[in-house]
Amino acid sequence: MENTIAAISTANGIGGMGVIRISGENACQVAKNVFKSVSDKDITQMKGYTATFGMVYDGDEQIDEAVALVFKAPHSYTGEDVVEISCHGGLYVTKRVLRAVLKNGAVSAQPGEFTKRAFLNGKMGLTEAEAVMDIISARGKQSAKAALSCMEGKLRQRIDSVRDILVNTAAHLSAWADYPEEDIPQIENDHLIATLKSCQDELDSLLKTYDAGKIIREGVDTVIAGRPNVGKSTLMNLLSGCERSIVTNVPGTTRDVIEETVMLGDIPLNLSDTAGIHLTDDPVEKIGVERAKDRIMKAGLVLAVFDSSQPLSDDDKALIDLLEDAPALAVINKTDLEQKLDTEYIRSKIKNTVFISALMGSGSGELERKVAEIVGTSELDSSQGILATERQRNSAESAFNFIKEAIEAVSLGITLDAVTVIIEEAINSLLELTGERVTEAVTDKIFARFCVGK
Repeated sequence: MENTIAAISTANGIGGMGVIRISGENACQVAKNVFKSVSDKDITQMKGYTATFGMVYDGDEQIDEAVALVFKAPHSYTGEDVVEISCHGGLYVTKRVLRAVLKNGAVSAQPGEFTKRAFLNGKMGLTEAEAVMDIISARGKQSAKAALSCMEGKLRQRIDSVRDILVNTAAHLSAWADYPEEDIPQIENDHLIATLKSCQDELDSLLKTYDAGKIIREGVDTVIAGRPNVGKSTLMNLLSGCERSIVTNVPGTTRDVIEETVMLGDIPLNLSDTAGIHLTDDPVEKIGVERAKDRIMKAGLVLAVFDSSQPLSDDDKALIDLLEDAPALAVINKTDLEQKLDTEYIRSKIKNTVFISALMGSGSGELERKVAEIVGTSELDSSQGILATERQRNSAESAFNFIKEAIEAVSLGITLDAVTVIIEEAINSLLELTGERVTEAVTDKIFARFCVGK
């Protein structure tokens, strides 16, 4: 019998309500030991999905008034008996209630242990379980939508559709090889290759969602670069929604890297406002310029800012040359002023260009659209199920490679029993992805990143 576990499931801070979750075979008895209903209801006799109001006690000392909500196995989040005690929020009260629960038969839950039990008890697959933390940590509509679709099983459905085709194909090949007397029709090579190719295409489509999905979850490291006084700091403040960078008419005000994470539409940008890139004899400015160049080389996206009201300078051209192999967007700023900039030269060197006035706030919608195109999120349908973790990507890639190997084997005329073995390896990779064949070490690693209480 597993221990009955307990943890605070709400955020660790001041709030209107705090929830202590208890799960396990003795959850109701543990709750009964600390909770007394004002209507004399016995928690151990209550039906699932029912609640009662009462008081929480630590021995004879009353701690708080609360509501106890009962879920009966298997119709609960974990698949076990669960009681959730909702008390007043706050650091002291919730911890005091938890302490009383732990003194009366429960043990502290480990990170992710409630969701791990849900997985082990068959309440959800591994991809759905992994989506739980993605929902909790979602920073935008797209990331929340993607996580919810995975938790609802959309990713699992896509994987299962490929797996089912492979299982049926492998079964047919095995039956044809093992029972020749049954007159089982042989699968023609062209039909077999076409079937495997359809599975390969679906996995390829799925693999392409990973990078874009990672961006909407974790953001993209973005550098705002340009020569001094082109409006980098004004753009930083526009995107941040506050005065994060100092803005003056004096060139070289920003001498170090200023960082901020902002949402541009549904894309988190991990922004760095760098020192103006230009030739200088000032030793402090030189350090800032070198740091700016280093950030550009490592960035996932560079917003290269140019002043529309000034002719193209040697410093501008030096920045353009620096961006030759970088994922960059040329941001032509100060469009509220008379244009003197040679924008055609910039367009000839940098593929993506947008015109804005950071001071006036115009052009931000087009900026958002262009950034989405560059980082690959504009075509992402997050509601269809996407790969969310490196573990999932590795398993999908492994299956893709085995299918590719199987196609090559058929084309080379290798025996079909050998092809069947390769297909079975692809199936195993997909079973690892969904958690139907996964080691305890892998599950421990997955749930270790969860917060306690979930």
